[in-house]
Amino acid sequence: MGDLAKEINSTFPNHKVKALLNIIYTANWITSYQNDFFKDFGISPQQYNILRILRGAGEPLNVQTIKDRMLERSPNATRLMDKLCAKNYINRIPSEHDRRVVKIEITKAGISLLESIPNNLNSTLLKNLNEDEAKQLSDLLDKMR
Repeated sequence: MGDLAKEINSTFPNHKVKALLNIIYTANWITSYQNDFFKDFGISPQQYNILRILRGAGEPLNVQTIKDRMLERSPNATRLMDKLCAKNYINRIPSEHDRRVVKIEITKAGISLLESIPNNLNSTLLKNLNEDEAKQLSDLLDKMR
């Protein structure tokens, strides 16, 4: 098991400071792991999130709805969607009534990509936690926010 004090060769004035730094350190560790995991599929974790949102919706969504549902609030969501569109994983559907409104739909290629990605990412990241510990961690993070 990891020990933050040893990993970053530091001491902390109290447990609250250590907890906050541990959250930041762990978030960066997760991000790095996800970036490596999705690299083989040619997408980023944020692009994966957009594809999952669209698949789960079962219908085209407007860009703002996608942004609202993203785990990581991304000001560059439009750029992420541009890249997905260029790879033929999503389509833009302009509104017939209002040029400012564009809906986004996942393509068959996007669904096929999602199906090709193993769904063991979370289990790998959480392999050292049992269900009770995962619930406790989640509850504590909810309480913190």
